[in-house]
Amino acid sequence: MKLTIIGTGYVGLVTGACFAEMGSHVTCVDIDKEKINNLKNGILPIYEPGLENLVHQNYKEGTLNFSTSLEQASENSNIFFIAVGTPPGEDGSADLQYVLQVAKEIGRTINEYSVVVDKSTVPVGTADKVKAAIQKELNNRGVNIEFDVVSNPEFLKEGAAVSDFLKPDRIIVGADSQRAEKIMKRLYAPFSRNREKVILMHVRDAEMTKYAANSMLATKISFMNEISNICERLGVDVENVRKGIGSDSRIGYSFIYPGCGYGGSCFPKDVKALIKTSKDEDFIPELLNAVERRNNLQKKVLSAKIIKRFGQDLSKKTFCIWGLSFKPGTDDIREASSVEIIKELINAGAAVKAFDPVAMDQARKEFSENWFEKRQLIFEDNQYKAIENTDALILVTEWKTFRQPDFKLMADTMRGLIIFDGRNQYDPEEVSEAGFEYHGIGREKV
Repeated sequence: MKLTIIGTGYVGLVTGACFAEMGSHVTCVDIDKEKINNLKNGILPIYEPGLENLVHQNYKEGTLNFSTSLEQASENSNIFFIAVGTPPGEDGSADLQYVLQVAKEIGRTINEYSVVVDKSTVPVGTADKVKAAIQKELNNRGVNIEFDVVSNPEFLKEGAAVSDFLKPDRIIVGADSQRAEKIMKRLYAPFSRNREKVILMHVRDAEMTKYAANSMLATKISFMNEISNICERLGVDVENVRKGIGSDSRIGYSFIYPGCGYGGSCFPKDVKALIKTSKDEDFIPELLNAVERRNNLQKKVLSAKIIKRFGQDLSKKTFCIWGLSFKPGTDDIREASSVEIIKELINAGAAVKAFDPVAMDQARKEFSENWFEKRQLIFEDNQYKAIENTDALILVTEWKTFRQPDFKLMADTMRGLIIFDGRNQYDPEEVSEAGFEYHGIGREKV
């Protein structure tokens, strides 16, 4: 099958590469000429394990191509995936300007029956707007061409997106015509060899499913972070509580790890968007409001612990931060806890040295260049170089390389033997035996 993917960001590039891997002929379109040229030269705009090899191989074989021209890419293609960004507005709503602009261009381009697929995460009712935008352009052209708009939300975890796409738990397809359903089931047939994974529903149901799924996962995280704060005040180790409740099959272990808040491009944005959608319908989403409030507060927990330990004035202190990305396996630092922690520490007078296996280039864009020039913020190319002559280590992102550190080497090079464990990765007893003072999340008496 021949597909056109509009947008070469995280969702679009993974979608295009994985469909090409399964035998479809895919053209990814983007208006950013530099990005398209880079992709043709094997330079990807994002880090995602396994994606680079997939893109290189399929581009070499001719099943994956890149273009800045939607008209050229759409030749002999009647399936269009919209995979452009939907950044949050100031009021929390999803900004649909790029989605609707693509819809207009599709309306100016198609010459035969087409299926237009919303792959971007969009609010309920967006398909109706996309349909109206396409129909308006067709009317302007004076042509009568049938088309269907389908909702096919992505459920990709950053750091495991390729595996998630190639081996999905489920494939949600929201369509209001059997013709579109048939095409989508055929398109996804290679991904459903062992069992039928396509779940058919109405378009609006599919749009809501995406928001409900991400909001549910965010709720689990915020709930566990809430419990961790209660545990600290009661002298309870939240890690034992986590194991105790996770063993209940009705709850499970996924997404109940206490930490310093969730981030990324999905959970914060989608929770905000669903809150805004609810309020637009005169409904106050009390639970979702609480989920967002708890997450905002949780991002300040580590800074509060540090200030409590060292005092308000940090002008003579230097801290090491391990991990900048919002989670392991990605270079995405959008809404990452590390950004807020670094800003709070430097604003309190501290200097910060940081290391991340892949996210330092992206992270640099988030901070004042003046901080780097004055060496208030230093990015080191080695995790152990980053801890030299520092007063404490702050673990923010639980990359594998940080899981079993050399405490002996750390003790020899750090100025202060203190660890603030923002992801509860370390055993407090082991850390104490190595001579370090330990501060975790929900693991100490306040």
